[in-house]
Amino acid sequence: MQLSRFTDYTLRVLFYVASNDDRLVTLSEIAAFYEISVEHLRKVVHALSKSGYLDTYRGKNGGIKLAKPASDINLATIVGQAEGNEPLINCSQQKCCLTGFCSLQGVLGQAQQAFMSVLRNYNLEQLLSNPEMQSSLLRDDSAVIAIN
Repeated sequence: MQLSRFTDYTLRVLFYVASNDDRLVTLSEIAAFYEISVEHLRKVVHALSKSGYLDTYRGKNGGIKLAKPASDINLATIVGQAEGNEPLINCSQQKCCLTGFCSLQGVLGQAQQAFMSVLRNYNLEQLLSNPEMQSSLLRDDSAVIAIN
């Protein structure tokens, strides 16, 4: 199983914004940090804003910040919203000669529930508790000044 690129970018945006919570961050800043297209991130930020995880501000001095504390952002909720809660396989969508006695869908459903159960134990604040990760996500103002 692999998470989609959208989910990956969703988590990266949340990591960056939460680590720089003392100020507004910009899409272009996040894109440059991760070397990701601004257009990809625009969709991610829009979804996070609609879901109530980010506040966005337009204009010259605009930017993005968390809309709620990092401790209130649960990993299972984020992954579930980004990936959807569809079963890993949906046997009802196609005709199958094994319908009625195949147990694969049930086994994969249990695995998916276990996966989400583990994610429910973690929030954004816990994921960012590693000081090395935290410091690597902080913007280096001297590099920004050198670019400008």
